[in-house]
Amino acid sequence: MSSKSSAAQSGQALWTKMPKANAELFALTYGSLVTELVRDYEDPIEVNAQLDRIGHSIGVRCVDEFLSKADVAGMGMTTQCQSLRDTAEVVAKMGFKMFLGVQAEVGGFSQDQKSFSIYLQDNPLSTFVELPGDEQGGSDDLRRLKYSNVYCGVIRGALEQVNLKVECNIVRDTLKGDDLNEIRVELKEVLTDGAGDDYKEE
Repeated sequence: MSSKSSAAQSGQALWTKMPKANAELFALTYGSLVTELVRDYEDPIEVNAQLDRIGHSIGVRCVDEFLSKADVAGMGMTTQCQSLRDTAEVVAKMGFKMFLGVQAEVGGFSQDQKSFSIYLQDNPLSTFVELPGDEQGGSDDLRRLKYSNVYCGVIRGALEQVNLKVECNIVRDTLKGDDLNEIRVELKEVLTDGAGDDYKEE
């Protein structure tokens, strides 16, 4: 059995153990949060930054739950994550599945194996969402909004807890007419002191 199919099966097993929230309510709640941030900050670049910060706080807390449920299920993460490629598979096929019920794909590894892409065909956050475009008289400002930028923060915060400092960016978005959602993840540094600063302080 390949590591890819193993990660996918493990993600499905973890998903079955999670309490389920109503997907529509989840999407609408997130939409209300983004709307409130747009009203409060007006500048979409600052809204993107706020969504990233919120996601980072979520990510640093998700790791403990993920690791404890994986341990209970007999999935030793230390043996599964021997490289960045392994870690990417776990994030996409187990992390996204466990918390959102969707399975992401991984690809686009750089030659030096320090960056990769996570691809999402289905984005549960963008249900019922349509960003204003030219035909609706949308402003240039709103087109700079990265509606699902919370994902970048979650990935960044979660990987920081396992000593990987990464930079994440949404590079393709179905809300902006792309054929799929793509998050680009780049490894910046392997940390040596364990938990990130935010987690220690809180």
